[in-house]
Amino acid sequence: MKRSLVPSLVLCAACALLPAAPTSAKDIDCEMRFDLSSWSVFYKSSSGEGVIRCNNGQSMAVRLEARGGGLAIGKSTLTDGVGEFSGVKDINELLGTYISAEASAGAGAAAKGQVVTKGEVSLALSGTGKGWDLGIAFGKFTISRGR
Repeated sequence: MKRSLVPSLVLCAACALLPAAPTSAKDIDCEMRFDLSSWSVFYKSSSGEGVIRCNNGQSMAVRLEARGGGLAIGKSTLTDGVGEFSGVKDINELLGTYISAEASAGAGAAAKGQVVTKGEVSLALSGTGKGWDLGIAFGKFTISRGR
């Protein structure tokens, strides 16, 4: 029994002398350019497409969907939207479902801004568009791989 314990202790001591691997990589900056169309009558639905580009050279075409409910009514189109991500280590972290909440009131040409979150990752969305809307909506904003 003593013989089998000695090699294990030597191995543990050797591992303790090795330098520790870094536990966190540097955050990267990523930006999304997108177009989004929305409609709502109590239930809000939006869909669109975009491209995410990061300062480390990664890029990805994406599909966007937002679904939610609340006291909302309207129809709008957002073009040339911009999304800024924070708290990112890899572009693949950006895929998934974000929590969203928004309040809106507008008609004709308008500017729009919204922040959505998914764990440690936040996404600030902004853009200009046209249409009309009024209300408050809560729901989810999903980013998936595009074509």
